[in-house]
Amino acid sequence: MIWDKVAPLYDAFESLVNNRVYSGTGKAVAEEIGPEDNVLECACGTGAISKYIAPKCASLIATDRSENMLRETYLKCRGFGNVKLGFSDIMHLRFRDGRFDKVVAGNVIHLLDDPQGALAELMRVCRSGGKVITPTYITYGSNSLKYTQSLLEKIGLEFKSEFDLETYKEFFRSAGYPDAEFRIVEGNMPCAIAMITKE
Repeated sequence: MIWDKVAPLYDAFESLVNNRVYSGTGKAVAEEIGPEDNVLECACGTGAISKYIAPKCASLIATDRSENMLRETYLKCRGFGNVKLGFSDIMHLRFRDGRFDKVVAGNVIHLLDDPQGALAELMRVCRSGGKVITPTYITYGSNSLKYTQSLLEKIGLEFKSEFDLETYKEFFRSAGYPDAEFRIVEGNMPCAIAMITKE
């Protein structure tokens, strides 16, 4: 799996090309997390967001499909007693309906063949009144994302979708969530954090 191969270098790469957004996204997501929240994070990667969520919540289950990515998350979160790690496919989550207060999936939507299917799964495991939070890199008055995308594709990482802020908003409107809220983390490659409160 390509993610197993890139895991040891991923943080260094992101920090080099987009450090302000890479760290800022985790901090911004953590602001949406409360001390009573039970949180699921899908596609946790190296734990760049997990390490900010963990000290804020009651419990965090951080999942990914890459063993080496999970190893990186473990190294960042091993000091927190409220964190569990596990393998999980974002398209087929093995959790009951309404299990979590907050569900996070950072920078994965654009990599999926069926992003709406993944969003449906995230919504399914979120409780009524809870929140689904999906940060995603966007093009935003800059060619930085296109440049970085071309570099990533050379090593085998393929973007299935490319969003600017308006097309990202349209993605949620077309999925039936016109009231999704958005926050932008500004930087070299900006990140749009979409937040849906489940009715």
